[in-house]
Amino acid sequence: MSNYSELVQKLSSQLEIYDNQEATSLVNWLLEHHLGLRRVDMMHFLEEKDLPQKLWKDFDRLKKGEPIQYILGKAPFYGYEFLVNSSTLIPRNETEELVHLILKENKLPGLKVLDIGTGTGCIPITLALELDQAEVYGLDISEKALEVARKNAKLLHAPVTFLKCNILEELPHVEELDILVSNPPYIPEKGKAEMHRNVLDFEPGLALFVPDEDPLLFYRTIAEKGKKLLKPRSKLYFEIHEEFGTEVLSLLEEKGYSERRLLKDLNGKDRMVTARS
Repeated sequence: MSNYSELVQKLSSQLEIYDNQEATSLVNWLLEHHLGLRRVDMMHFLEEKDLPQKLWKDFDRLKKGEPIQYILGKAPFYGYEFLVNSSTLIPRNETEELVHLILKENKLPGLKVLDIGTGTGCIPITLALELDQAEVYGLDISEKALEVARKNAKLLHAPVTFLKCNILEELPHVEELDILVSNPPYIPEKGKAEMHRNVLDFEPGLALFVPDEDPLLFYRTIAEKGKKLLKPRSKLYFEIHEEFGTEVLSLLEEKGYSERRLLKDLNGKDRMVTARS
């Protein structure tokens, strides 16, 4: 018989692609999910032979680098739980910070909000739930991502309208916006060499990568269309690649946006840009 901490140590040592702290966290998450017990309960009794077969199958997927959120089919975001699959990016802490910024700066009721490149719907759904009587829209080019977003909105009872739209080629029919937000693809193709394989092999490239020769493609397009979609003096919010903060600010200046700001995330990296139309 092994005690709980010994079991966690044994399993986490097999997750060689992660550092020890992250591996331990992933094993704890997997055990809690499959056993339906809190960690404190598992400390008292746990026989390795009693672990369910499905747990071992999922552990094998974890060893191959598949993100645990895809294995379990869900991910936390801003205190809510979102369905995820390989058609959607996994919601991340940096995006929570973007949502928190929007909520902190926009207290008026009845705001009209559009999220471009919505994925799981985590941004518009959270804004719909946390803002006061907001009218919220989310759009994506991927029908499979939109299916997930619509399911999340239904499960969380969030009044969000989702639209299929290729923002590079179409102008969405959602005008007079108070807030336009986007966490668009922003990683240059050359950045693949530095990425963790659990992102590269499993998350949708469509939502991650931009051409090396035009890394600001989505920011430029959204800024241009934002001028038609936003009311005068309304707000634009971007999540950005840490290396392109000053370039995005310059682009927004060129497009006629005022009150441009570059903000850091909790890790001290340039991560958010805001401006007024």
